[in-house]
Amino acid sequence: MTKNSTTSNAATWTGTVPVDDTELAVTDTGGPGIPVVYLNGQFATQGYWRRVVADLGAGWRHITYDERARGRTSGRSADYSFEAAVRDVDAVLAARGVDRALVVGWSYGAFVGAHWAARNPERALGAVLVDGAFPYDWLDEAMEQRIRKQFRQWGRFLPLLRPTGLTPRMTADEMADCNIELGRISRERELGPVLDGITVPVRYVVASGSSLGSRGDEQERIRTSLDAVTARNPLIAVGAKVASNHGGVLKKDFAAIAAAVREVAALGGERN
Repeated sequence: MTKNSTTSNAATWTGTVPVDDTELAVTDTGGPGIPVVYLNGQFATQGYWRRVVADLGAGWRHITYDERARGRTSGRSADYSFEAAVRDVDAVLAARGVDRALVVGWSYGAFVGAHWAARNPERALGAVLVDGAFPYDWLDEAMEQRIRKQFRQWGRFLPLLRPTGLTPRMTADEMADCNIELGRISRERELGPVLDGITVPVRYVVASGSSLGSRGDEQERIRTSLDAVTARNPLIAVGAKVASNHGGVLKKDFAAIAAAVREVAALGGERN
């Protein structure tokens, strides 16, 4: 079920964590530093975080994992719901013996991180939310149909990319369902109360411009919803507005994300 990594750091553990009907590929650098768990974009993999991990360095305990059917080794599942994604955070932390952690999420992972932090105030040291978890009503019937059409068009190319681990082992319809569910979770009446209820330090790192599948200034309009969030909850603030777009933020602005992690950790320490 597990194996120890011997490629880079003798303390680093790599293996799989069983959860429900599947297993998740996990990497844990170990050590006495503050545990930081990284939550991926909707169809991304743990490798996207390597620059942030490197910038923070060995003084932290970095825990990354591939979500269900993502990456090369995480198994398929009958449940790709958002609630399953939130539960999987607990499963990974429990398997690695971590009681309290700082969560860092990008895109879809930002929503997971926000919900996990709101539900676990005694366990969350804080959260860094990277260009995601904006409470905005962007999903309507026309958008839902657009999403389904878009994923069906992409679906013909997915089998060619799956051996690389760059696309999930999910059908086009399963991927569309995940994206549509996210639209429902994003609604102000759904996400707003979650963010209002967070009682730990949160810093947003906000990208600029468009994201894959967005049109015109859609993404920038969605980001404006943060103004009301930060006005209502003084624990939440925008740590940085960076120049890179949604897809490039982890690659180009990793230093800003690492800086936000350090800031949140310091603020969490003051609370304790």
